[in-house]
Amino acid sequence: MAVSIRLSRGGSKKRPYYRIVVADARASRDGKFIEKIGTYNPLLAKDDEKRIVLDGERAKHWLSVGAQPTDRVARFLDVAGVRERAARANPNKGKPGEKATERAEERAEKAAAAAAAAAELAATPAPEPTATDDATNEGVSAQAPAEGAVEPGAETAVDASATAPAEGASDATA
Repeated sequence: MAVSIRLSRGGSKKRPYYRIVVADARASRDGKFIEKIGTYNPLLAKDDEKRIVLDGERAKHWLSVGAQPTDRVARFLDVAGVRERAARANPNKGKPGEKATERAEERAEKAAAAAAAAAELAATPAPEPTATDDATNEGVSAQAPAEGAVEPGAETAVDASATAPAEGASDATA
């Protein structure tokens, strides 16, 4: 008869509570078991001492007889110091999928292109103004005002309406 140490669920809906039991491997999850050796309450804080209650002596006995713990129970036994659990190595577990890898490569290419453009712009010296450029710039500014610039003494319709009192404003203050 194959014997396993596993969790048996109790508690109400969305309020789980587990018993750590020794049971025949063929028995149903919450069904018949041989012995209860502890409890696990996942709703308690991780540092709470009542989260996992385990009888280490009985667990050692059942392990010596040949009972096989489930992965979760093996973690509990490792924390309790009853049985050491070998760490699993899955190098592909944390790797992103194909599409995420493609998106990351595209982002890296765009960032590299932007950095190269910024470096090229910073490396190019700014042209120094020459005497002919100054004369040309003065001629341009004398011909037409710059965008958004207002000539002295000239008021726009927007400025005039903003300074004029609104109709009925004098009535409201009186």
